[in-house]
Amino acid sequence: MMQNWHVVETEFAPETLHHKETVFTTGNGYLGTRGAFEEGYPGERAVTLIHGVFDDVPIVHTELANAPRWYALTLLIDGERFRLEQGQILAYRRQLDLATGVLARIVRWRSPKGHTVEVAFERFASLADEHVLAVRCRVTSVDFSGPVEIRGGLPGLVDNDGFMHWEWRDQGILAGDGVYLELGTRASGIVLGLGCALAAQGESIVHAVQDCEAHPTLLVRSQLQPGATLVVDKLTTLFTSRDTGDVRTTTVARLRSAIAAGYAALRAVNDAAWSREWEVCDIQIEGDDAADLAVRYSLFQLLIAAPRRDDRVSIAAKSLSGYGYRGHVFWDTEIFMLPFFTYVRPELARNMLMYRYHTLAGARRKAAEGGWEGAMFSWESAATGDETTPRWVPAPDGSLVRIWCGDIELHITADVAFAVYQYWQITADDAFLRDFGAEIILDTARFWGTRAEWNTVSERYEINDVIGPDEYHDHVDNNAFTNRMAVWNLQTALEILAWLDEQAPEKAASLRTALDLTPERLSHWRDVCARMVILQNPETGLFEQFEGFFERRPVSLEDFEPRSTSMQALLGIEETQAYQILKQPDVLMLLYLLESAYDPAVIKTNWDYYTPRTDLTYGSSLGPAIQAALAARQGDLEAAYGHFTLAARTDLQDARGNTGEGIHAATAGGLWQAVVFGFAGIRLTPGGLEAHPMLPDGWRRLRFRLHYRGKRLAFDLRSAG
Repeated sequence: MMQNWHVVETEFAPETLHHKETVFTTGNGYLGTRGAFEEGYPGERAVTLIHGVFDDVPIVHTELANAPRWYALTLLIDGERFRLEQGQILAYRRQLDLATGVLARIVRWRSPKGHTVEVAFERFASLADEHVLAVRCRVTSVDFSGPVEIRGGLPGLVDNDGFMHWEWRDQGILAGDGVYLELGTRASGIVLGLGCALAAQGESIVHAVQDCEAHPTLLVRSQLQPGATLVVDKLTTLFTSRDTGDVRTTTVARLRSAIAAGYAALRAVNDAAWSREWEVCDIQIEGDDAADLAVRYSLFQLLIAAPRRDDRVSIAAKSLSGYGYRGHVFWDTEIFMLPFFTYVRPELARNMLMYRYHTLAGARRKAAEGGWEGAMFSWESAATGDETTPRWVPAPDGSLVRIWCGDIELHITADVAFAVYQYWQITADDAFLRDFGAEIILDTARFWGTRAEWNTVSERYEINDVIGPDEYHDHVDNNAFTNRMAVWNLQTALEILAWLDEQAPEKAASLRTALDLTPERLSHWRDVCARMVILQNPETGLFEQFEGFFERRPVSLEDFEPRSTSMQALLGIEETQAYQILKQPDVLMLLYLLESAYDPAVIKTNWDYYTPRTDLTYGSSLGPAIQAALAARQGDLEAAYGHFTLAARTDLQDARGNTGEGIHAATAGGLWQAVVFGFAGIRLTPGGLEAHPMLPDGWRRLRFRLHYRGKRLAFDLRSAG
């Protein structure tokens, strides 16, 4: 089974450069680093993103600022740079070890002068100490006698797609041949300090320092003979002003302790930390190696993105793996990623829910700007919780496209409340609910109470002019997902307030006063719940996705096959809205989240109607994994496995052609849900968790662990065949 712990590339293909940079992303919950090469490559997207280090930029409002290439090394063989686009690659292998988070590469290279060397790199961002980063380079001469030089420094001239966020502040040479660099973001004023040192093993070692402006550099020179090896370790530490009040002192002190420990010891404690992590988090699928690797890889990407010691940040839609969505947080986190953490690593789930608590002020500002009360969470959120969705983005032809999600995609407000409630149900963390979670649920309910509109003709409450999860249709009225989740939010708020009255009466009284939870307001909430428009046929159980959806033109998606792009790209934004074509099936997502409230026959009816209308392959990457779970729960294993496979191919095989922009983190979380909630059939019942497995053909065994209310449960499910 150990082969399923490695993602391997055996040939270098420049045309897949950006895809593989994303695939080989490493990190430790503090930062993420794309799999760009230590020596660099033309056209690369060498990106390191640190949680919470946002800075302003025109058009996209704010984004995570790309940090210096801590892993950068320059290798010269007899004066010639080691570069993959020059000379000749004789052998190549790159490997990401999921068990340890170590990215390794070995290349046999012949220089333009004809010198042959074998160069091996390995690097890791320590899971044991999130401020420690390490690279090891081994250079072995095959047929070469002569000088070798390795340069390792702190390249401070770094940009985000051409925009410079960082200004130089300070640098210096440290005792013991280390160097220090200090930068500051232009608008947000965050200070970043980096320190690094080189250690070398080999013959005739000479150390030197170049104090280049904005790029202090350390050098190691040696003489190689055939068969001889030079080993250079680059150790880097970094801190920001978000972490400490004295960036320089803290960074240098941590560097000195890292130097004293040495590469081997740092690697050992990192490996041990990962071993403890996988003991809790791993899923093992016997009988399907591709599925086993895909799920484990997805969990790895979630684990390296999850903030471990900072509850002011959360996982962005593209994690910390690329510029896609600029590091902004969406509903992807609460609905797709958080269930994994809630059930497996509840401490990390709590951190990310605390991010929403800390950004309540921004959510309240957004509600007030729209003329409503309560908290309205932003569609795209960054440091403060204020809306960061760009209003306009450039189309491929250069024209500008209006983006409405930040204005009217409201369902995220209920989605956050849903995640808070789910966390409480699974963990029984009453203290969190009392001190933080209840306020989120109650204040989001305040928003829905004022957002619901009374229709004097139908004598019903409506929520008009919204976008549901299906973003192919905007400015729609009475979206089933939005309306039903708003009702759920209001009902749950009433339940939580009653719980507070009983369990924490002082907190209940405090929140009643702070949030103006008068008897009249609570009565209004009950009225909204009783008389909200929910478009569902009482006889068939079929939901109408939004008002007038059934009048949109039907179309057979099979008529457009084969294709390699989305239906919206084929038909255009406006034309697509005229059809019953879905980017993502709202109604099925609703039935998945609130499954216990609906009869299986209702779920089947809606599955049969909406699945053929979904742009499955090129629509939203969020849908397939959840549809896999829903299909598995219906017993349709063929459909479930098909959807699961599509989701599993998203990043490792670049199934949608856009992995180069960053990891599809929601898909990663969705795959875990497809396995645990779908194929394993885990359900929360009044008596606790139960498993009702429906394993796909070929799956002989499925093993995983869950946390439930303070207890660790082990599941070992085997095929009946």
